[in-house]
Amino acid sequence: MLTCFVLIQHVYIVWLEMFAWETVGKKIFGKSLSAELFKPTKTLAANQGLYNGFLVAGLVWSFLIQHEAWSFNVKVFFLSCVIVAGLYGGLTVSKRIFYVQAVPAILALLACVLG
Repeated sequence: MLTCFVLIQHVYIVWLEMFAWETVGKKIFGKSLSAELFKPTKTLAANQGLYNGFLVAGLVWSFLIQHEAWSFNVKVFFLSCVIVAGLYGGLTVSKRIFYVQAVPAILALLACVLG
């Protein structure tokens, strides 16, 4: 269930970075970036969104694998990738990214490993 939350959250991040950077992105990151930076960074944000799309694809894939051990391994790998991305974003951009991105993935990973 928590992995589904992380997956849905990253679908939203993909949409935000690839298609709504200059509108919704400005509202969310307006305190971190000055308003005039959103237009020139639109392509960079879209590229970042594409990478988040690969995280989404990996998490979806983990649910489609019928072999239990492989499904677990793929899920652990992609949740770990989300955690690393959230840690890096939290350290380099905003602590908020750690709480929004890494913490749910940490909880999902713990639930996956302990469940």
